[in-house]
Amino acid sequence: MNPRRLLTAAGVVAAAALLVGQVRALLADPTVWPPDDFVEYWAAARLTLDGGNPYDPAQLLPLQVGAGRDTDEAVMMWNPPWALAAVLPLGLLPAREAQLLWLAANLLAVGWCGDRLWLRYGGDPARRWVGWAAAFAFIPTLFALQSGQIGPLLLLGAVLFLEAERRGWPALAGAATVLLAIKPHLAYLVWAAILCDAVTRRRVRTLLGGATAGVLATAVALAFDPRVLHQYADAMGNRPPDQWVSPTLGTVLRLLFGEERFGLQFVPVVVGVAWFAWHWRRAGRTWDWADQLPLLLLVSFVTAPYGAWPFDLVVLLPAVVRLLAGGAPRVVLAGLLAVNVACLVMNVAQTGSFPFLWVAPALLALYVVGVRRPCVRISVGSRGVSDEVAHPAAHAPASDEPARTGALA
Repeated sequence: MNPRRLLTAAGVVAAAALLVGQVRALLADPTVWPPDDFVEYWAAARLTLDGGNPYDPAQLLPLQVGAGRDTDEAVMMWNPPWALAAVLPLGLLPAREAQLLWLAANLLAVGWCGDRLWLRYGGDPARRWVGWAAAFAFIPTLFALQSGQIGPLLLLGAVLFLEAERRGWPALAGAATVLLAIKPHLAYLVWAAILCDAVTRRRVRTLLGGATAGVLATAVALAFDPRVLHQYADAMGNRPPDQWVSPTLGTVLRLLFGEERFGLQFVPVVVGVAWFAWHWRRAGRTWDWADQLPLLLLVSFVTAPYGAWPFDLVVLLPAVVRLLAGGAPRVVLAGLLAVNVACLVMNVAQTGSFPFLWVAPALLALYVVGVRRPCVRISVGSRGVSDEVAHPAAHAPASDEPARTGALA
């Protein structure tokens, strides 16, 4: 073993020992890294497994306070019932152990997504560590990890969708979108595109895969709580989160024309749908998911009716990594750095969530300027690793089976 490998092995052992020590400290002292938003998922999972109502604040609050969350009001899990399938395993563990398991799962999800996105968008396979570094250096990623939010699972759903599409597995690609459906309002244009793709190009397997996964995930929740659909409808109908001042354009409209007019939150969605109708008419014949998914996520996020919190910005990582891997102009890369630094400064200054309203539109503007050529994929053939330019016209199959591009390096 050469000295470089010895040093690497020693570093891994030292990091593992440090990690074990930190985990022991976290388990022993509940005041170290107290639970934040994570408790909404753990408490909802525990109630569902015990036959309670995961959308009842009166039942959630005692569990959340007992888990160490300093709060006078329950932190509600507003995600739809099919999202419970993703968090139910947390309810099998005590809160502290579940919190650490949740962090580990999200760390793995973010790292894997950074790696896959880097390769997908033409990053040098010898420098794939840049994809990992970009994923964890993106400040909204740290927001999501620190608070224990569920955004990394949405990101995972987007990247799994791209991976399944690349491999020619349309049904599994559709099934992956059940993770995006955990917060469907942040990616609503993705389903609009899947529907249009199914109708115009007869690619119905993606649509069926998504529907099947959604039904199965909902069935898991119903198996433990047969009334969960009614409970969710009751919570949204009688106790909607209309008091939120989320960093969305719809909130701006409410602040200008009357906070009691909750319907104004959905005006940007109309704009988003109109943009998509124009965009599909222009690009639908040569539709390529690797090219289009980052843009769909950006526009969905910018026009989202509510939510779109700073920790939700992690779902925009595909656009960020594509700019880094695809050779965007230096001014665009400088803009990305400026956005990231500004997010950090705002967090340190404790500005609150609403001032982050500008971040997603800024990322959208940088993306539109920075993406001037088709994405470059990494494919493996008999001659080794090579770059393959993904011209959309070359990837517009007329049937349900997308073209295969080979395995990633």
